[in-house]
Amino acid sequence: MPRWSVAAAGILALAVGCPPAPPAAAQQTTPAAPAATTRDPGARPVPHPVTPPERFQRAVREGTRTATGVPGPRYWQQWTSYRLNALLDVQRKQLFGTGRIVYHNRSPDTLAMVFLHLYQNYNAPGAVRNDVAEDPAGPVTLTRLAAQGVTLREGGGGGPGYVVAGTTARVRPPRPLAPGDSLVLEAEWSFRIPQNMAERAGWSGDDLFFLAYWYPQMSVYDDVAGWHLDQHLGLAEFYMGYGSYDVTVEAPEGWVVAATGELRNEAEVLPEPVLERLRRARGSDQVVHVLTAADFGPGRATRDVPSDRLRWRFHADSVRDFAFSATRQSLWDAMRAPAGDRDGDGRTDFTVAHALYRARATAWAGAAGIVRHSVAESARLTGFPYPWSHMTAVEGEGIISGGMEYPMLTLTGALSGGGSDIPIFTVLFHEVLHMWVPMIVGTDETRYGWMDEGLTSYGENLAVMQRFPDQSPLAGDHRAYAAIARSGTEGEIMRWSDFHYNDAAFGVASYQKPAVVLFALRTILGEETFQRGYREFIRRWAYRHPTPWDFFNAMEAAAGRDLDWFWTPWFFTTWTLDQAIAAVAQEAGGATVTIRDLGNVPMPVLLRITRENGETLDREVPVESWLGGERTATVRIPAGSPVTRVEIDPSGTFPDIDRRNNIWTR
Repeated sequence: MPRWSVAAAGILALAVGCPPAPPAAAQQTTPAAPAATTRDPGARPVPHPVTPPERFQRAVREGTRTATGVPGPRYWQQWTSYRLNALLDVQRKQLFGTGRIVYHNRSPDTLAMVFLHLYQNYNAPGAVRNDVAEDPAGPVTLTRLAAQGVTLREGGGGGPGYVVAGTTARVRPPRPLAPGDSLVLEAEWSFRIPQNMAERAGWSGDDLFFLAYWYPQMSVYDDVAGWHLDQHLGLAEFYMGYGSYDVTVEAPEGWVVAATGELRNEAEVLPEPVLERLRRARGSDQVVHVLTAADFGPGRATRDVPSDRLRWRFHADSVRDFAFSATRQSLWDAMRAPAGDRDGDGRTDFTVAHALYRARATAWAGAAGIVRHSVAESARLTGFPYPWSHMTAVEGEGIISGGMEYPMLTLTGALSGGGSDIPIFTVLFHEVLHMWVPMIVGTDETRYGWMDEGLTSYGENLAVMQRFPDQSPLAGDHRAYAAIARSGTEGEIMRWSDFHYNDAAFGVASYQKPAVVLFALRTILGEETFQRGYREFIRRWAYRHPTPWDFFNAMEAAAGRDLDWFWTPWFFTTWTLDQAIAAVAQEAGGATVTIRDLGNVPMPVLLRITRENGETLDREVPVESWLGGERTATVRIPAGSPVTRVEIDPSGTFPDIDRRNNIWTR
């Protein structure tokens, strides 16, 4: 989502019989300061090789990962089937839930305990947070939890039971869960809906609810670190496993429910005029107004039933989460959207782009068209078709200012841009592109926020430059990064999202810096090579859980070269790039340009020389010139018209923190 975040450490309770995940301090991946080559007192440090942590190396040895960026032949991951019921009480602003959760152990390990996330406990009074809780509505009330038909007692002693610790719950079932076996959990719970849950869920006025992280969710158990038990503290995002969802949402008549998944009983909840417009939208390349202001209310927006309540039934498969909204005064626009070629038959398949927004959000008049464009362009950029039946954007002014992503669904603010559609285009494109990472490619947002936000911001910048050629989002990201780099408060990209120094450090390390660094890598490798690696990473890790080292390896495999000199300084340190023109000497036989590298990040020097007669020459100082510890390099310009201008990186693609010394003019 396009906002800056931070979060904190997880509980360290471990399940007996499971490969232990080391404590947070031991798991943090930021390495010690790189070793330096000290040939002389002025020599620069040289990047050390990227050494994956032992737990990743163990996964490679065991065949679940590889050193080439593809899943190993023995790769496995867990699966969960959810059958959930949510009753929304709009008057008391409460949710009552019941659920049957079937957890399939596909790992080779016997699990003596399993773990759940209870994310709404973020709202408990006194809860530890890294964000401001605007409405500490209270924790989840877990009225019943059963495993294999046995009702569990909180605490449980040494027998079956459960213990809630912050936003996680440790569950000891009646018997250990063997490889290939499954565990059935049954739960009943309720909570008061907060007005605002860290700009991710809540309610706005008396006409909109957005429910996210509303049910007990299985924690991720993976082949690299075992159980992931990080607490949710409000700012860092989530790491979630894949599964299937059958969800029933019970809401008052007149309230339209939009959700993750496909609505399975639309004829039971929508009146025929609305259904007719919705069906027309599914085949239309023009916006269809499914609901207008004249359609609000029971019997018009929804069916009118004797019980005054409707049950909306949804199904979703191969998703990592389920969210829904309920609104009674939102306009509803829809149209079909090109989704890419799903079955490889050479023909374009389609999904449906929806936008639900209240009339006061005037910037949303074209939102359905933006969602349509975003789906089509994201499928083209990633090389991976959009797999689901719809992509829905919900306007949530009063809950959120920016945007937040969920499978097939976004919650986004009003985003008025003073008559410009740049703000709403930027945020909606960003959120739609998140459907690929982390929704299709299931990255660990809690620890490595840059993997989803950085990759998404990179794609967002490309889309904005294409849609608005006079805009320069890359330059804005450069400025944001350079400002914090010069301030001394920057944190490494690979620093766990939970442990950044402040919100700004998290934001730059997760969004702007990886976006500009990836753009720089694209320049170095060439667009074709970079895109091949990027798309192959998406394809190989679709519906799986990659780590940063899988991404590094995938890009190196596409490039056919070692890129440790790039990964180490940009991702594991806060070294900076500051290339400067030290001197230009004009001579009868030509000219000599002296480059001084004032920073520690080694990068090629892209040089443009302009002569008095208008001729331009492009030269490159290869990165190898710096990898021995050197600080200076010279470029010889042949005889000809006098040199009048020399510029480093004339296209501005490298994140140099001081561009004032990049230009020399006669």
